[in-house]
Amino acid sequence: MNIHVALLRGINVGGKNRLSMKDLAAMFEDAGCRSVTTYIQSGNVIFQATPPLARRIPSLVQDAIADRFDFDAPVLTRTAEELVKTVRANPFLKAGADVERLHVAFLADRPAAANVKALDPDRSPPDAFAVRGREIYLHLPNGAGRTKLTNAYFDTKLETVSTLRNWRTVLKLLELAAQTRKET
Repeated sequence: MNIHVALLRGINVGGKNRLSMKDLAAMFEDAGCRSVTTYIQSGNVIFQATPPLARRIPSLVQDAIADRFDFDAPVLTRTAEELVKTVRANPFLKAGADVERLHVAFLADRPAAANVKALDPDRSPPDAFAVRGREIYLHLPNGAGRTKLTNAYFDTKLETVSTLRNWRTVLKLLELAAQTRKET
């Protein structure tokens, strides 16, 4: 059993797509996951699963949410090891940026190089982004609520699905994944 992190998009935002973390955890357990833990109400789940099960979790949980709650909530996953690499690779952190202004958009798929190249680096000054594999690192000096670097923009331009987390949440998920590893 490996440790994984699931990142859901669009739940419990602005009173829409309400889903309790208790119900969400139960969906992961019902799918066969172990050591399921949730973090905050925005849909972050740490769990253990075999590699074959982990590959199926996004569709299993997304389908369960649609069946039971009648809304679509994309589910993206990363292994604990991938999350470690994500944290280590943040170019804005390495450049000394204020950690309170850092975010990561996790992508469902690796975007085509041509799509990445077509992104507008001047779309939302003074905001900046860097695409690295299946992650987009963002430095948002004016905050996530004021940027034009949105999920909709990246989803359309990169032809995939994204979900955004602030840097503090990314670090907490990494910490929870490490705790899960120690407990098993």
